[in-house]
Amino acid sequence: MSDYSKNSFIQFIDPKPEKIEICDVTLRDGEQTPGVVFTREEKIAIAEKLDAIGIEVIEAGFPVVSPTEEAIVREIAHLGLDARICCLARAVAKDIDVALRCDVDFVSIFIATSDLHLKYKYHKTFEEAQSCALDVLDYAKDHGLTVRFAAEDATRTDINTLRNIFKTAEDHGADYVSIADTVGILNPSTAFYLVSEIKKSVKTKVCIHCHNDLGMAVANTISGAEAGAFQLHTTVNGIGERCGNASLEELLVSLRVLYGIERYDVSMLSELSKLVEQYSGIPIPRTKPIVGANAFSHESGIHVAAVLENPMTYELFAPEMVGGKREIIIGKHTGSKALKGVVEKMGYDLTREQMCTLLDKVKKCSEAKRKVTCDRLTEFIKGLE
Repeated sequence: MSDYSKNSFIQFIDPKPEKIEICDVTLRDGEQTPGVVFTREEKIAIAEKLDAIGIEVIEAGFPVVSPTEEAIVREIAHLGLDARICCLARAVAKDIDVALRCDVDFVSIFIATSDLHLKYKYHKTFEEAQSCALDVLDYAKDHGLTVRFAAEDATRTDINTLRNIFKTAEDHGADYVSIADTVGILNPSTAFYLVSEIKKSVKTKVCIHCHNDLGMAVANTISGAEAGAFQLHTTVNGIGERCGNASLEELLVSLRVLYGIERYDVSMLSELSKLVEQYSGIPIPRTKPIVGANAFSHESGIHVAAVLENPMTYELFAPEMVGGKREIIIGKHTGSKALKGVVEKMGYDLTREQMCTLLDKVKKCSEAKRKVTCDRLTEFIKGLE
């Protein structure tokens, strides 16, 4: 493995999530982030980068939304990518007709299954909604489409109801059944349990689509994979409605570091993340795992001293693995050994007395909430001469 060390606890995990594929939904669910709209060129650039990383399925959009959206989905479907192209559809025959015009590889038909959604969104009984959805599923299969049958708000649906509708969808030819944690109510234990129970009822491939309302979308997705979910849904930078979806970069690196799944080119993750940050207008938090500015930054004196000798001491994996870079921050918590290492890298050879004076200047500057940049550090050093 290209990371620093293989996880020592991997031997205790059973089953391991080995038979999986990633379906990235940045271009559809990610674009449903309030205020986010991707242009044609931006969608194509993101799709091409996802394909280069090795993502197996790209959900290109919701083509019934507008003629422009339909044209973009159709263009992505014809780019000749290795990834299969999917689009979203309501349980409405018109949506299937649009999907067919887009020439996508498969379609995701969704229907809400919880009592809450049935009552306040559809104003239908479960039987009425199910009948409608199955008719559209039959229509899609009759027209040669591969179908993912998705239960919206599945995680607030009675589990027996969920089992039954998935089994019925399977009987109607659904190629995938998808558990949508629409409001992010799962935790890792319930995610594992729910996927395990659905796996007992259907032979069809199970998908898991997690939202991040409680901050557990990636953990829930991994638990679902351990329980046997085959298709795992993500978005770049974890963007999406409200608090977003399971983060692609966090999931891919977790799969690599924790389970040894190395078939995805994670060296392109930082580049892709910055691309989506630019296109979406949503800044990446500094503390964002994998791609945040602080992911490989070190300031604490004890930490920096150890990292300068061996980065493994405070880095789970090398920044280069994900296209990132290490940064040593000079500030209030910097120790003399760490500062000496930085100064020497800058080409200066200071006496012990000069180092003590410099360290004092650095700490005072930092405590005044002034950033100690390389230029400022150079000024301090020249002031010692």
